Amino acid sequence: MAEQLRLMAVHAHPDDESSKGAATTAKYVAQGVNVLVVTCTGGERGSVLNPKLDRPDVWANIGEIRRAEMDAARAILGIDQAWLGFVDSGLPEGDPLPPLPEGCFALQDVEVAARPLVRLMREFRPHVVTTYDEEGGYPHPDHIMCHKVSVAAFEAAGDPERYPELGAPWQPLKLYYDIGFSKGKIMALHEGMLAAGLESPYEEWLKRWEDRPDKGPRITTRVECAEYFPVRDDALRAHATQVDPDGFWFHVPMELQQRAWPTEDYELARSMVDSPLPESDLFAGVRETAHAR
Repeated sequence: MAEQLRLMAVHAHPDDESSKGAATTAKYVAQGVNVLVVTCTGGERGSVLNPKLDRPDVWANIGEIRRAEMDAARAILGIDQAWLGFVDSGLPEGDPLPPLPEGCFALQDVEVAARPLVRLMREFRPHVVTTYDEEGGYPHPDHIMCHKVSVAAFEAAGDPERYPELGAPWQPLKLYYDIGFSKGKIMALHEGMLAAGLESPYEEWLKRWEDRPDKGPRITTRVECAEYFPVRDDALRAHATQVDPDGFWFHVPMELQQRAWPTEDYELARSMVDSPLPESDLFAGVRETAHAR
């Protein structure tokens, strides 16, 4: 009998697992894949983006509330989840930018911060790992650090000479970067809204995109998962402090999203197996070898 496939998705904050790759993870859970989400920080310095919850009592208990939200989202997605235990760095604002808070995740030494993730990789033994690219998907200090720590752990977990005290080596077979937004995706959603006679929330975004590089050409892998977009949105709404249920994320009708761009997209960054590109499955090349491991 083939070994059960295992996917580890490494994220910076509670809610990232629901806004990035959530339909993919829900699809694989439905297929019987064991999915572990690793959350690097507690999201203690996150904003309250839902105006209905922008209250003193919420701010006073934000750490506990964000953990409870994560519990709810975890149940909706059907995943397992582990905390790395680092403290949210916050998103610095201003010119010049203020220094990051002492002791926060983004200021950790990468080799030290990778230790708990190496331990988890050796315990969970994922075949595939997903995380963010070198820019963090967007330039939040914790997202950039999440990338660094994920790459460091992926490269160290299978090396018996690295962190020998953290358990038997395990080498994940593939590492992916989540490509949440490409110009092609935003254009498809924008044009879909206009064709439906609806106001597009992406018009200003596309104007700003003229001066930004497009990550679309980096996509190697498109996972068809439109069926699970409603699960993704339910999980995102469970992070009630982090998303306005009447806001930007939910302006595009579900049927239009599913028709205009039915995939979640990734860049294959490291691979220990042969899998011809482009791919439609994060486990391409792995399914054939997992039974032998």
